[in-house]
Amino acid sequence: MRRTVLERFQRCLSGTIPRVGLLARLRRNVAGNTLAMMAIALIPLLFIAGSAVDTARLYMVKNRLQQACDAGALAGRRFMVSSSSTTLDSAATTQANAFFSNNFKIGLFGTKAVTFTPSKTSENQVAGTATATVPMTLTGMMGFRDQALTVTCEARYDVADTDIMFVLDTTGSMACTTADGTAGCSQPVYSYVRPAPDGTTGYAVTEKPGSKISGLRQAVLNFYDTLAAAVDPATHLRYGFVTYTSTVNAGYAVTALSPSYLVDSWTYNSRTLAGDANNGTATTSTYSNKTQSQCNAYANRNPASGYTAAGSATVTSVSWSANTNGNISYGTCTVTAQPVKPNWRYQKVTYDTSQYKLGTTITDPSKISGATSRWQGCLEERSTTASSSFDYSNLPADLDPDLVPSSDATRWRPMWPDVVYYRGGYSSLTYSGNSTNPYGDGTSTGTLDYYTPLNAYQNIAYGWVSCGKPVQRLKVMTRTDVSNYVNAPDFVPQGGTYHDTGMIWGTRLLSPTGLFAADTSAWPGRNPPKRYIVFMTDGDMAPNMCLYGMYGIENYDQRVTNVGYQSSCSSSTQLNNHYARFLAACAAAKARNISIFVVGFGQTLTTQLSQCATPGQAFYAADNTALNAAFQTIAKRVAMLRVSK
Repeated sequence: MRRTVLERFQRCLSGTIPRVGLLARLRRNVAGNTLAMMAIALIPLLFIAGSAVDTARLYMVKNRLQQACDAGALAGRRFMVSSSSTTLDSAATTQANAFFSNNFKIGLFGTKAVTFTPSKTSENQVAGTATATVPMTLTGMMGFRDQALTVTCEARYDVADTDIMFVLDTTGSMACTTADGTAGCSQPVYSYVRPAPDGTTGYAVTEKPGSKISGLRQAVLNFYDTLAAAVDPATHLRYGFVTYTSTVNAGYAVTALSPSYLVDSWTYNSRTLAGDANNGTATTSTYSNKTQSQCNAYANRNPASGYTAAGSATVTSVSWSANTNGNISYGTCTVTAQPVKPNWRYQKVTYDTSQYKLGTTITDPSKISGATSRWQGCLEERSTTASSSFDYSNLPADLDPDLVPSSDATRWRPMWPDVVYYRGGYSSLTYSGNSTNPYGDGTSTGTLDYYTPLNAYQNIAYGWVSCGKPVQRLKVMTRTDVSNYVNAPDFVPQGGTYHDTGMIWGTRLLSPTGLFAADTSAWPGRNPPKRYIVFMTDGDMAPNMCLYGMYGIENYDQRVTNVGYQSSCSSSTQLNNHYARFLAACAAAKARNISIFVVGFGQTLTTQLSQCATPGQAFYAADNTALNAAFQTIAKRVAMLRVSK
């Protein structure tokens, strides 16, 4: 058997084989050299392979550590409570640690000594530092020690220049709590003096403790605080407000642009004098030996025209008969004095509004008592189309947020509840009243009773007409400004729910191409602001054919439905057509690159509310706590939470 090279080498060493001959043969024989070379090369190969494995582990650990650090910082910033403290609050710290731990488990890839420390930065953001020790494997056999890795991270809210328009339902149900449900809470109504310069009497529903509107006030302020904590000195924020019921108090915002945007005369469902009606028993006096001219002199009216402040007058009529014996130039004069009061014709009446629309106190033309009237600022909308669908590229005047008024059809009309009378039917009616002060008026205290003015207590108090807080056009607002707005005496619940009125005016005030474009224009040298509507409602749409609102009294004016008089005051056509107007206003906002957040507060999100919202931006809030959470989420989305380092 052939001996191996090794055996031959051993024999050479032992002297069995001459050394010179063996070495010479070894020099010539290369068999087995590869194995020796591989043995020698194994050591550097193991080092290279070990380095590759451990380096890959270090890379993977560092990436996961960075991801976990980022997640922790983001969570900490999201839950951070804004305060003047230089340290991160406990809730944010807890959330940051939890998110880090969920994203990086101790022992991952054999790591040990894992730490994460979140902190609050001087810019009111959240930073973090994460460390982990990675043991070496193959390279550890060569004397390499465990490697310590450290990563840093920071999360912040970035806020571009932003305009936010709150469109808020302040109807009567907001006085209730969410626990009251849709049944309401039957709270009493109280009166108050509206803030200067108005000074007129307002009405509102008494709020229950923990009312929805109290939760709304706090949610708005917390929203403001969240954004205030996210801005840097270069960021510009503007806020605006629209409170809505069956109308919107935007009149003085319009006249601030131009009084010509409101009509100088308008036709209201009112009343005019139709002559005198008898008011009690006449008294008769007889005078003898009077000439006819002397008799005729007794005929008069007192007062000569009109009525006293109490609504009374006396009409004196005469009849004369010549003597049948004696001088026929004389005779008997019968004088009849008949007390009278106004006889009213209830119908559409056109009134001069040129001074009323300016806020001037004027004499009420529908009264005989000398009562005065002053506009509170709520509007009847301009002309529209009674329809359940609209061509969004060709909207009627009321739904076009950018249309400049140029005719009475495109001008707004001042609401005037003082002169508007409910008459209980479409046709004109004549009625002389049953009141004694003033004579000619009605005395019923029932809501919407025949011949009662819409400014009667029972009609205003129960929401058949309402005029809420004036809109706030976009402007830079301090926290005090926002607090003063939502805590003002006239930021109160009253009236019925018409979503379209709020969205129409929210879009109009925020449109970058409309009448109020200057309010939302870009800051000098800056990109155009991002624009948002935050729409909040606690109820479903609830239009009523008998209510006096932004489209008049629908039973009489037929601007939205055109279905004729409805004795029940309800109409499914009216509901469908108002929803169509609401969705048209939402579409108009989106067409102008306005994002819409919708919050249903104790109100299930209807199909229309969800459709109005920008995709993914509809929220349901079951109670005040959930409302605040929804507003916080919206604020954080507006602020665009991101990892900055």
